[in-house]
Amino acid sequence: MAENVAESLKAEGLRLFNEGLLEEAARRFTEAQEHFAEQGRELEAAEMLNNIGVIHRKQGHWDEALQALEEARRTFVRLQDRSREAQTLGNMASIYASLKKREEALDAWRRAAEIFGELNDRQRQGETLMALGMALFKSGQRQAGLGAYQAGLDLLERPTFSQRLTRFLLALQARLLG
Repeated sequence: MAENVAESLKAEGLRLFNEGLLEEAARRFTEAQEHFAEQGRELEAAEMLNNIGVIHRKQGHWDEALQALEEARRTFVRLQDRSREAQTLGNMASIYASLKKREEALDAWRRAAEIFGELNDRQRQGETLMALGMALFKSGQRQAGLGAYQAGLDLLERPTFSQRLTRFLLALQARLLG
């Protein structure tokens, strides 16, 4: 019964999040996190912390976001859930970038991309490399940024139309320029 309560709260939190009702979603995720923790379901509890961290990020509450995400990341590391660890690192990188902490952001994106690569998760590795590429480009490291972005594009298994078009244009440019 209690297991169903936690899952229901999680589902309700996701629904509210998707509807843009962030405060309510955060409350449901917090309740779900408490229920999961009481049941000894540490991975699920940490996942709720990650969700709470994402909400804080969207609200611009950087310190609270990083605190929740770091706690979730430590749990994922301890329980050896590499995929969730990498996802959390990517979320943290976005916050560091918003805070203009460029080196921390670049390091977190690199670590996340490396982990996704080890897991053969090409889609997430590609998305992460594209984010890293944009950050490098914005910081003035144009060649490294373009390289990372193109490498990310090439890894995507489900590129959007604009990503396919960008991929085509970059390939065309390479052929024309030698």
